[in-house]
Amino acid sequence: MQMAVVNLRPGQTVYCEAGKFLFKTVNVTMETRLSGPSGGGQQQGGGGGMGGLLRQAMGTAMQVGQRMLAGESLAFQYFTAQSGEGTVGFAGVLPGEMRALELDGTRAWFAEKDAFVAAESTVDFGIAFAGGRTGMSGGEGFVLEKFTGHGTVIIAGAGNFIDLNPADFGGRIEVDTGCVVAFEEGIQYGVQRVGGLNRQGIMNAVFGGEGLSLATLEGNGRVILQSLTIESLANALKKAQGGDKQGPTGGMFSTHAG
Repeated sequence: MQMAVVNLRPGQTVYCEAGKFLFKTVNVTMETRLSGPSGGGQQQGGGGGMGGLLRQAMGTAMQVGQRMLAGESLAFQYFTAQSGEGTVGFAGVLPGEMRALELDGTRAWFAEKDAFVAAESTVDFGIAFAGGRTGMSGGEGFVLEKFTGHGTVIIAGAGNFIDLNPADFGGRIEVDTGCVVAFEEGIQYGVQRVGGLNRQGIMNAVFGGEGLSLATLEGNGRVILQSLTIESLANALKKAQGGDKQGPTGGMFSTHAG
């Protein structure tokens, strides 16, 4: 399992989702807040007084509400180096790989809801919903984390990462919904049924273990996939512990973890 060791310049701040922090040097302060940089957690410009406080409170409440709906941790932890350089360590929650994404302000990045580990304070955090029938049928793809601004974002996934560009494969790829980790803005995300409600479609769902849907990714841009899904890991652990094995229905009636 990989971890990220971040060196901070004096006054530099990084934030992480609660539960991803490992260690820090004593000159790094830690503060817990209810929102990321875009949700009013830090002091915003554009007016002070009661109006500014109200806008800040509304922004915080909106982001907290989005994260509650997404089933995410409600809090972020902020780390700032004081009186010299400092060091902070972070890690994901599953055995796998980590990746540092560099944002230059031209393209946002979208990540599945458990991928975020940490980011510079200059990176804005938000929640995006795939929406409606498409999102609901996509399971883990229903809720996406959105990162904008400038700076570094660290993400993590299970197993190994695979980098693809749909443009190299005719403009479109179809993926197990649990394998999508992150993709650049400009990639169109969707969900499609595996075959029709016919004999072959039922065979795919029942005995193929893939459920009834696949994620579709279209366009020209970077896509990061993981080689291990949370559901597959849970089933392997359950089997190793002598628990109930996954039945012949495969993924058709199983639920995604996370």
